[in-house]
Amino acid sequence: MRLIATTAQETEALGGRLARAIPSGQPQALQVQLHGDLGAGKTTLARGFLRALGYTEVVRSPTYTLVETYEFGAIIVVHADLYRLRDPDEFEALGLRDLSTAGHVWLIEWPERGGHGLPAADLDITLAAEPSGHAIEVRATTAVGAQWLANTR
Repeated sequence: MRLIATTAQETEALGGRLARAIPSGQPQALQVQLHGDLGAGKTTLARGFLRALGYTEVVRSPTYTLVETYEFGAIIVVHADLYRLRDPDEFEALGLRDLSTAGHVWLIEWPERGGHGLPAADLDITLAAEPSGHAIEVRATTAVGAQWLANTR
């Protein structure tokens, strides 16, 4: 799926669509990898995702805390920003492997900084600024991701 978001609200709306389409009953954590330069809209998309699940507080990028978790009953969202990692081995020190279980959904900003320590993404999202707005490309990279993406249409 590819679209152009001309406003932050449109980027948030896509995050909301993804949250409402989360596939249920998965035996392991679901992972969404968010790629893009600073200011491309990664956190904006995450904000829309969290708001659709009922979160009403301010959503900030976890650039300094690295990881924030949000509990919504049976779903726990792990929002991570790996921008500050200097070495992929630092990913292991975060202890996120413990959160790779059923009911967890990971939203990972700057996943390339996690190296090979990250599980495979179900959805791979690339955001890029263009003259007409932010181009957003969502690709399913697993069968679960394909089901998830199909549910958003």
